Amino acid sequence: MSNLKYKRVLLKLSGEVLAGDLGFGHDVKIFKFILEEIKKIKELGAEVSLVIGAGNIFRGRQAKDLEIEETNAHYMGMLATAINAIALESYLNKNGIKAKALSMLYLDNLIEKFSKEKALNELENGKVLIFACGTGNPYFTTDTGASLKAIEIKADLLIKGTSVNGVYDKDPKKFEDAKFFERITCDEVLAKNLKVIDATAISMCRDNKMPLAVYNMKEEGALVKLLQGENVGTIVEA
Repeated sequence: MSNLKYKRVLLKLSGEVLAGDLGFGHDVKIFKFILEEIKKIKELGAEVSLVIGAGNIFRGRQAKDLEIEETNAHYMGMLATAINAIALESYLNKNGIKAKALSMLYLDNLIEKFSKEKALNELENGKVLIFACGTGNPYFTTDTGASLKAIEIKADLLIKGTSVNGVYDKDPKKFEDAKFFERITCDEVLAKNLKVIDATAISMCRDNKMPLAVYNMKEEGALVKLLQGENVGTIVEA
């Protein structure tokens, strides 16, 4: 078994990732890719949790177009993350990885309610956890939900999977001169107003000494390298 620098990790993915080339819903090719990447790190002894956003099902601009009251829109987004959690839980379990979805909202008969004790017990028993419904409160993002859960379960590392190689001073897809940061602090992220994760989430990481890694989740094998301590993506130091 290979040594891991980070054993217990929480991976945050956007809902848009699950849509893949479809643009909406769930792309089986992405599910297969996530399955294989998780298999690799599980075989090395990693304890894995995930938080998935809702952008493949419901986006804020849709709520505005429909004139949905903002608090209700936030709850709709949380329910959309529950759909993603159920889909991923089912897919992983059907394909050889024991997984358990836990919700921050009471969703009887759908997803079991989160408790810290239950989550830690499931992790220690080798299950992949999928946390649904953000923080359980409106006006908080799934990024904040991910940082909260990483802190609660005492993760060694919070990881955000993106479509770029890490943290830049501006969008590298739009600006060729964008500067890449191999390492940066939470305070620098806040001072430079870098759109890594939202300000509440990065502040929680700083205040609770939770390191954050940002990497290109589309790069095959990158997750293994990251957990083994190789220079992959950006490390945001608490």
